Amino acid sequence: MNDFSGVWTALITPMNDDESVNYADLESLVERQIEGRVSGIVPVGTTGESPTLDTVEHLEVIKHVCKTVGGRIPVVAGTGSNSTREAVHLTREADEAGADAFLVVAPYYNKPTQEGVFLHFSKIAECTQKPIFLYSIPGRCGIGIENDTVLRLREKFPNICVLKEAGGKAEKVADLHSRAADSVSILSGDDGLTLDFMDNGAVGVVSVASNIIPAQMSEMVGLYLKGEKQRAREISDRLKDLFKNLFVEPNPVPAKFAAMKTGLINSDCVRLPLCRMTEEHKALLTSTLENLNLIK
Repeated sequence: MNDFSGVWTALITPMNDDESVNYADLESLVERQIEGRVSGIVPVGTTGESPTLDTVEHLEVIKHVCKTVGGRIPVVAGTGSNSTREAVHLTREADEAGADAFLVVAPYYNKPTQEGVFLHFSKIAECTQKPIFLYSIPGRCGIGIENDTVLRLREKFPNICVLKEAGGKAEKVADLHSRAADSVSILSGDDGLTLDFMDNGAVGVVSVASNIIPAQMSEMVGLYLKGEKQRAREISDRLKDLFKNLFVEPNPVPAKFAAMKTGLINSDCVRLPLCRMTEEHKALLTSTLENLNLIK
């Protein structure tokens, strides 16, 4: 892997109403992503409910996705944790299971210093030769991954080569791009900011919306990368309500409801402490999907 541009789908983990993983729905989702020409699939990140999957389930989902994909597109396994030892263990196991790369979130809740963040990712980088996607999302983690830390890690570890930035600040993207040039590929962690981030040096998005509309997201980002920015903006403007309303409640609750309403999965079940959407928000998201002709 050396091209990290495009759309990388932060895959939901479909469940049955008894909260068990629905592997048949998972396979169907994967096939639809491939048909939608996404660049790659990212299972068991936050969107895949990694906080409430146990370790066995976590690794089983990765194995199942890798088997279903069969090498057709890259699989970037979510292997982050706020325990460095656990993150190393998950990364090693996912590596053995056939993942092509790893999405590793900043260590949440502990609130380490940037030196601690550097040492955390260093340990993970030492356990694999495959690419590592750093994931900075201060709103969930309580800390971000500062650009200085990204550059330190990149200088020491050649396999740390991507940053998923979900801090909402285009200026952070612009600063890193100006300092790292092409040595660090930057991906937006927010569908609605994708093109703004690309204006500042990002090369794509790790997308929640592409669970529902993989082909449209691939078209939007692909047009931008080809220099057809106005056409890309037209697609983004058309999808702006979906980008907004997929986050009207905590991710992935709305994404699962949207996937169920559009016939992609059989249940919108999520595990506690997440719960199903309110009726008000269900009506809002249903209306958004209908306006985009996504409900048959």
